[in-house]
Amino acid sequence: MRKITISLPQDLVEFADRTAQQAELSRSQVISQALAEAKARIESRLAEEGYRYYAREAVEFAEASALAVAESIAPYTIGEDDDGSETW
Repeated sequence: MRKITISLPQDLVEFADRTAQQAELSRSQVISQALAEAKARIESRLAEEGYRYYAREAVEFAEASALAVAESIAPYTIGEDDDGSETW
């Protein structure tokens, strides 16, 4: 743990003190939790953006490669062996 000095508007100090008293925590713990929650929200938002980007990229790749896949398997047909199992 590292100690720092910060400046806050009076209304935020009062809010932190009320919150700390109600939760039976220190002012430092309240501020630390608030920052940790803000960090988690930002990281979650960034992860969502990354997932959306890569999902779009995967769709574009699938669309671009669909014709090549279809052409590569076109010469083969699916049938059934004498035992009923599928065969190429």
